[in-house]
Amino acid sequence: MKVKLNLKGRSLLSLYDVTDAEMLALIDLAAELKARRHAGIRGNLLEKKHVALVFEKASTRTRCAASVAVSDEGGTAEYLDSNGIHFGKKESVADTARVLGRMFDGIMFRGYAQKTVEMLSKYAGVPVWNGLTDDEHPTQALADLLTIKENFGVLKGLTVAYVGDGRNNMATSLMQACAKAGMHFVNATPPGLSPAADLVAAAARIAAANGASVRVIPDPRQAVKGANVVCTDVWVSMGEEQKFQERLHLLRSYQVNAPLMAATGNLESGRVIFLHCLPAFHDANTAVTSTLGALEVTDDVFEASYSKVFDEAENRIHTIKALFVASLTGGGA
Repeated sequence: MKVKLNLKGRSLLSLYDVTDAEMLALIDLAAELKARRHAGIRGNLLEKKHVALVFEKASTRTRCAASVAVSDEGGTAEYLDSNGIHFGKKESVADTARVLGRMFDGIMFRGYAQKTVEMLSKYAGVPVWNGLTDDEHPTQALADLLTIKENFGVLKGLTVAYVGDGRNNMATSLMQACAKAGMHFVNATPPGLSPAADLVAAAARIAAANGASVRVIPDPRQAVKGANVVCTDVWVSMGEEQKFQERLHLLRSYQVNAPLMAATGNLESGRVIFLHCLPAFHDANTAVTSTLGALEVTDDVFEASYSKVFDEAENRIHTIKALFVASLTGGGA
């Protein structure tokens, strides 16, 4: 039975802010909105709605996806970076939130501390959405689920293996998403980069209630066995550049390459896809890879037919649009 979304006026700071059914309904709404856009339909679901994009961190996909999502449905988005406003410097986060909340219908934040997006939500008086913090990346996880469902038709029962820095925001949010969707989640990461035990335990409880599991396995080849989705991310997140050499040492053996994809056992049957939230260090076209070669993923995997990274990138539009529509209007497509 289709769940009626009831997110009007609500923020999304973490996927734990919505029920399992609400999260899945957001994916369904995103699929409907994507079909509309591909049919050439530009609607008015966000007509006269104004969204502030408050970004401390640089962005390609989140910024563009949010802007397109709003304009597609007749609204407007205003991009505010840390150099353009007094946010957290000359003016407190709480004061900025109260100002923007008087001017905008909703605020998307992309930055560093989870506490900052929580402060925005506390004081703004309008919905606030987490476009990325150091701890969480819920809108990316939603796009990943939409991409997976497009390729397999279902989510429940599939196995997702995340390979790399196991305690970063992408690993954390994807673990939450899979648990809530009834998908088995395996985190392949070295012990020094394992996710916090309390985060794993919380996700494992939700997964168990949905007939799924959460595991952390240091051996990448063992971890990907049976996986339908292999996912990775950059080895060094924004703000951690000083740890590059340390991460290079820890994660070299966690590179997603052709042998690792073959170790899933699902390559020949076509029952596996590769995902990456981008940007990816996969070829020799960046200042880093021109000297070191591919890092977290090799070019033959990134460019393979089973790689769905650009579908995944496009799906940022549709899942963010679904979130905006559900929070600002309470309606659907």
